[in-house]
Amino acid sequence: MQNYLSYSQEVQEAMDQNKPIVALETTIISHGMPYPQNVEMAKIVEQIIRNQGAVPATIGLMNGKIKIGLSEEELLEFATNQSVEKVSRRDFPYILATGKIGATTVAATMIAAQLAGIKVFATGGIGGVHRGGELSMDVSADLTELSQTNVAVVCAGAKSILDVGRTLEYLETEGVPVVGYKSETFPTFYTRESDYKVDFQLDSPEEVARLLDTKWKLDLNGGAIIANPVPEEAAMNYDEMEALIAKVIEDANEQGITGKNVTPFVLDQVKQRTEGRSLETNIALVKHNAEVAGQIAVALQNI
Repeated sequence: MQNYLSYSQEVQEAMDQNKPIVALETTIISHGMPYPQNVEMAKIVEQIIRNQGAVPATIGLMNGKIKIGLSEEELLEFATNQSVEKVSRRDFPYILATGKIGATTVAATMIAAQLAGIKVFATGGIGGVHRGGELSMDVSADLTELSQTNVAVVCAGAKSILDVGRTLEYLETEGVPVVGYKSETFPTFYTRESDYKVDFQLDSPEEVARLLDTKWKLDLNGGAIIANPVPEEAAMNYDEMEALIAKVIEDANEQGITGKNVTPFVLDQVKQRTEGRSLETNIALVKHNAEVAGQIAVALQNI
């Protein structure tokens, strides 16, 4: 298994010195944002994690290896290469066996992080049950990964395009704690609010770290959602976004867009129809999640 892992010098040194590490995904770089904002965001997010006293490990698949930490050149490759594949659990063997380049989703990043012994992961928003999922069975592999892989996911809740209620029901069935970071409401990516409450509200990195440490010491396998709302100044209006996303999803259905192609289509359309404001919000929430994840990783290391 370890033969497939390749560590950057920075991450290897952090492991040797027992420093806290935060995993980062590459799908947000390759499929979630346009160039050059994607590579600029990736570099800033890594630096934010360093500023908290932790070490960033951006994860991606290249040349038959799972890269735990990317060089500047490799980051640029993920940001600009148009043939980067989107990798979830099912895709690992194919991408590694063929030596193709693959950007890791939430599920894939969790798998790689656990293989590398990394406990905390910062992302934008998790996948979940898609609207109409009770008919289409379109449910993200992120949810099953959260039920079995011991990595905490710091995110701005679930992506707004999802059926949030069914997503939370699925997480409850699988025993995944949904923690609101300084919030009693489950956030929905671009907005700070939704019609749903979190399971528990915790207000400091130390409290979150104690919950995670207790969970895993009890051998309660699986991850946890640390739902960290987008900063107020960058948040979008909940009702406006709900109406816009419903219209975009209707357009996707009419055009026959399904499966893993739905999310990139919807995010792109939302960006266009909000004249770029949604991209600014996306960048702001990712930065905020990286900050909180860095603090939680440090607190967890100090237990």
